[in-house]
Amino acid sequence: MMGTRTRATDVMCRVTSDFELLSFEATEFTAEEAATKLNLPLNMLFKTLLVKGEKKGYVLAVVPSNHHLSLKKLADAIGDKRVEMAPIEELTRLTGYLKGGVSPLGTRRAMPVVLDFSAFQHPRISLSAGQRGLQMLVAPSHLQQAAKAQVADISDDQS
Repeated sequence: MMGTRTRATDVMCRVTSDFELLSFEATEFTAEEAATKLNLPLNMLFKTLLVKGEKKGYVLAVVPSNHHLSLKKLADAIGDKRVEMAPIEELTRLTGYLKGGVSPLGTRRAMPVVLDFSAFQHPRISLSAGQRGLQMLVAPSHLQQAAKAQVADISDDQS
């Protein structure tokens, strides 16, 4: 793999070199923008969301961009009563990443990762490589291994 190195790509390299980096000029910092500019279907692009559990603390939830994170399903998956989206102000401090460039890999603070099971419907998924405008195309099983992710049904379709 050639090109840009980030903390996220460094972590992935420890598991596999079988991933691809895709870059684009990011202006909106949304999954929709990335999907359009990289010509990828939105359900193949996964977003990483920082969530705070009542008992479990911070968790990273990785869900398809065309779905909503289900806070109830996530709470059930991690065995917590309640979870809520973490305040945006805490994002960079805890992850080391900027909004629009959050990766579940190589975060500043180690946190549990929960990957939506729908990732396994694709041979490869796209997620942030830890920088705005940089996406990583990787097999879901490699992401699960690199992130030590729990796999669960944690999203609801937006339609």
